[in-house]
Amino acid sequence: MKFASKSLCIAASIAAAFLAGCSKKPVRPEPAETALGPQSGGGGTLAPTDVNVAPDTSLQPRDANVIDDGHTIRGLLQPVYFDFNLSSIKAAERPKLQAAKDYLEKNPQYRLLLEGHCDWRGTSEYNLGLGDRRANEAKKYLISLGVSAEKLETLSKGSEEASKNADDATMAKDRRDELVVLKQP
Repeated sequence: MKFASKSLCIAASIAAAFLAGCSKKPVRPEPAETALGPQSGGGGTLAPTDVNVAPDTSLQPRDANVIDDGHTIRGLLQPVYFDFNLSSIKAAERPKLQAAKDYLEKNPQYRLLLEGHCDWRGTSEYNLGLGDRRANEAKKYLISLGVSAEKLETLSKGSEEASKNADDATMAKDRRDELVVLKQP
Protein backbone atom coordinates (compact mmCIF):
# COMPACT_ATOMS: atom_id res chain seq x y z
CA MET A 1 0.00 0.00 0.00
CA LYS A 2 2.81 2.39 0.82
CA PHE A 3 4.12 1.99 -2.71
CA ALA A 4 0.71 2.75 -4.23
CA SER A 5 0.29 5.92 -2.19
CA LYS A 6 3.82 7.11 -3.11
CA SER A 7 3.07 6.45 -6.79
CA LEU A 8 -0.21 8.33 -6.53
CA CYS A 9 1.53 11.25 -4.80
CA ILE A 10 4.23 11.39 -7.48
CA ALA A 11 1.68 11.23 -10.29
CA ALA A 12 -0.33 14.05 -8.67
CA SER A 13 2.82 16.17 -8.34
CA ILE A 14 3.71 15.64 -12.01
CA ALA A 15 0.18 16.50 -13.11
CA ALA A 16 0.19 19.66 -10.98
CA ALA A 17 3.54 20.76 -12.42
CA PHE A 18 2.34 20.08 -15.95
CA LEU A 19 -0.87 22.03 -15.50
CA ALA A 20 0.92 24.91 -13.81
CA GLY A 21 3.41 25.16 -16.68
CA CYS A 22 0.76 25.33 -19.39
CA SER A 23 -0.55 28.78 -20.04
CA LYS A 24 -2.35 30.35 -22.93
CA LYS A 25 -0.28 32.05 -25.59
CA PRO A 26 -0.62 35.82 -25.54
CA VAL A 27 -2.80 37.31 -28.23
CA ARG A 28 -0.84 39.39 -30.71
CA PRO A 29 -2.41 42.83 -31.27
CA GLU A 30 -3.38 44.00 -34.72
CA PRO A 31 -0.83 46.41 -36.27
CA ALA A 32 -3.40 49.24 -36.26
CA GLU A 33 -3.65 48.92 -32.47
CA THR A 34 0.09 49.37 -31.87
CA ALA A 35 2.15 52.54 -31.55
CA LEU A 36 3.81 51.84 -34.88
CA GLY A 37 0.58 51.02 -36.72
CA PRO A 38 -1.07 53.28 -39.28
CA GLN A 39 -2.46 56.59 -38.00
CA SER A 40 -1.49 55.85 -34.43
CA GLY A 41 1.18 56.42 -31.86
CA GLY A 42 2.72 59.48 -30.23
CA GLY A 43 1.95 62.97 -31.38
CA GLY A 44 1.78 62.24 -35.09
CA THR A 45 3.72 60.78 -37.92
CA LEU A 46 6.94 61.95 -39.52
CA ALA A 47 6.93 62.78 -43.17
CA PRO A 48 10.15 62.30 -45.13
CA THR A 49 10.49 66.09 -45.41
CA ASP A 50 10.46 66.49 -41.60
CA VAL A 51 13.94 65.04 -41.22
CA ASN A 52 16.98 66.84 -42.59
CA VAL A 53 19.60 64.12 -42.88
CA ALA A 54 22.16 64.25 -45.65
CA PRO A 55 22.83 60.89 -47.31
CA ASP A 56 26.11 59.25 -46.33
CA THR A 57 28.10 59.28 -49.54
CA SER A 58 31.03 57.41 -47.97
CA LEU A 59 29.05 54.17 -48.09
CA GLN A 60 29.28 52.40 -51.42
CA PRO A 61 26.54 50.05 -52.60
CA ARG A 62 27.69 46.49 -52.16
CA ASP A 63 27.04 43.66 -54.57
CA ALA A 64 24.77 41.05 -52.98
CA ASN A 65 27.24 38.33 -54.01
CA VAL A 66 30.12 39.86 -52.05
CA ILE A 67 30.61 38.21 -48.67
CA ASP A 68 32.87 39.94 -46.13
CA ASP A 69 33.23 37.87 -42.95
CA GLY A 70 35.83 40.16 -41.37
CA HIS A 71 38.78 37.95 -42.40
CA THR A 72 38.05 37.28 -46.07
CA ILE A 73 36.11 38.88 -48.90
CA ARG A 74 34.49 36.44 -51.34
CA GLY A 75 32.87 37.37 -54.62
CA LEU A 76 34.63 40.72 -55.01
CA LEU A 77 36.88 39.41 -57.79
CA GLN A 78 35.52 37.27 -60.62
CA PRO A 79 36.39 33.56 -60.69
CA VAL A 80 38.69 32.21 -63.39
CA TYR A 81 37.13 29.32 -65.33
CA PHE A 82 38.89 26.31 -66.87
CA ASP A 83 38.17 23.77 -69.58
CA PHE A 84 37.50 20.16 -68.62
CA ASN A 85 40.56 18.40 -67.18
CA LEU A 86 42.86 21.38 -67.91
CA SER A 87 44.74 23.81 -65.71
CA SER A 88 46.00 26.29 -68.31
CA ILE A 89 44.68 29.86 -68.10
CA LYS A 90 42.55 30.64 -71.16
CA ALA A 91 43.21 33.96 -72.91
CA ALA A 92 39.62 35.08 -72.20
CA GLU A 93 40.18 34.57 -68.44
CA ARG A 94 43.44 36.52 -68.16
CA PRO A 95 41.77 39.95 -67.74
CA LYS A 96 40.23 38.65 -64.49
CA LEU A 97 43.69 37.98 -63.12
CA GLN A 98 44.83 41.41 -64.34
CA ALA A 99 41.91 42.90 -62.36
CA ALA A 100 43.07 40.94 -59.29
CA LYS A 101 46.58 42.36 -59.72
CA ASP A 102 45.16 45.89 -60.04
CA TYR A 103 43.05 45.38 -56.91
CA LEU A 104 46.08 44.23 -54.90
CA GLU A 105 48.07 47.25 -56.09
CA LYS A 106 45.30 49.61 -54.92
CA ASN A 107 44.87 47.69 -51.65
CA PRO A 108 48.38 46.67 -50.52
CA GLN A 109 47.09 45.65 -47.08
CA TYR A 110 45.35 42.61 -48.62
CA ARG A 111 46.55 39.26 -49.92
CA LEU A 112 44.88 36.79 -52.26
CA LEU A 113 43.88 33.15 -51.81
CA LEU A 114 43.55 31.20 -55.05
CA GLU A 115 41.12 28.31 -54.47
CA GLY A 116 41.20 25.62 -57.15
CA HIS A 117 37.88 23.84 -57.83
CA CYS A 118 36.83 20.96 -60.11
CA ASP A 119 33.58 19.47 -61.33
CA TRP A 120 32.27 16.22 -59.82
CA ARG A 121 33.84 13.86 -62.35
CA GLY A 122 37.00 12.00 -61.34
CA THR A 123 38.26 10.68 -58.03
CA SER A 124 38.67 12.91 -55.00
CA GLU A 125 42.45 12.49 -55.13
CA TYR A 126 42.66 13.36 -58.83
CA ASN A 127 40.41 16.40 -58.39
CA LEU A 128 42.45 17.67 -55.43
CA GLY A 129 45.56 17.49 -57.63
CA LEU A 130 43.81 19.21 -60.53
CA GLY A 131 42.49 21.95 -58.23
CA ASP A 132 46.03 22.45 -56.94
CA ARG A 133 47.41 22.73 -60.48
CA ARG A 134 44.72 25.28 -61.38
CA ALA A 135 45.45 27.41 -58.30
CA ASN A 136 49.19 27.28 -58.96
CA GLU A 137 48.75 28.23 -62.64
CA ALA A 138 46.85 31.34 -61.55
CA LYS A 139 49.58 32.08 -59.01
CA LYS A 140 52.31 31.76 -61.67
CA TYR A 141 50.38 34.04 -64.01
CA LEU A 142 49.88 36.69 -61.29
CA ILE A 143 53.60 36.53 -60.44
CA SER A 144 54.38 37.03 -64.15
CA LEU A 145 52.23 40.19 -63.98
CA GLY A 146 54.37 41.49 -61.11
CA VAL A 147 52.41 40.39 -58.02
CA SER A 148 54.69 39.40 -55.14
CA ALA A 149 54.56 35.69 -54.29
CA GLU A 150 54.17 36.67 -50.61
CA LYS A 151 50.77 38.18 -51.49
CA LEU A 152 49.47 34.88 -52.91
CA GLU A 153 48.31 31.64 -51.32
CA THR A 154 46.87 28.56 -52.98
CA LEU A 155 44.37 25.97 -51.81
CA SER A 156 42.77 23.08 -53.63
CA LYS A 157 39.14 22.32 -52.90
CA GLY A 158 39.02 19.67 -55.63
CA SER A 159 35.43 18.57 -56.14
CA GLU A 160 34.41 19.20 -52.48
CA GLU A 161 31.86 21.86 -53.39
CA ALA A 162 30.93 20.56 -56.86
CA SER A 163 27.33 19.79 -57.81
CA LYS A 164 27.03 16.01 -58.17
CA ASN A 165 25.62 14.65 -61.47
CA ALA A 166 25.29 18.22 -62.75
CA ASP A 167 24.58 19.37 -66.27
CA ASP A 168 27.29 20.79 -68.55
CA ALA A 169 26.61 24.43 -67.67
CA THR A 170 26.85 23.76 -63.93
CA MET A 171 29.99 21.66 -64.34
CA ALA A 172 31.60 24.49 -66.35
CA LYS A 173 31.03 26.82 -63.36
CA ASP A 174 32.49 24.25 -60.96
CA ARG A 175 35.80 24.22 -62.89
CA ARG A 176 37.26 27.43 -61.52
CA ASP A 177 39.69 29.32 -59.33
CA GLU A 178 37.96 31.45 -56.71
CA LEU A 179 39.90 34.63 -55.96
CA VAL A 180 39.41 35.27 -52.24
CA VAL A 181 40.74 38.49 -50.72
CA LEU A 182 42.50 37.88 -47.41
CA LYS A 183 42.61 40.66 -44.86
CA GLN A 184 45.81 41.02 -42.88
CA PRO A 185 45.59 39.71 -39.29
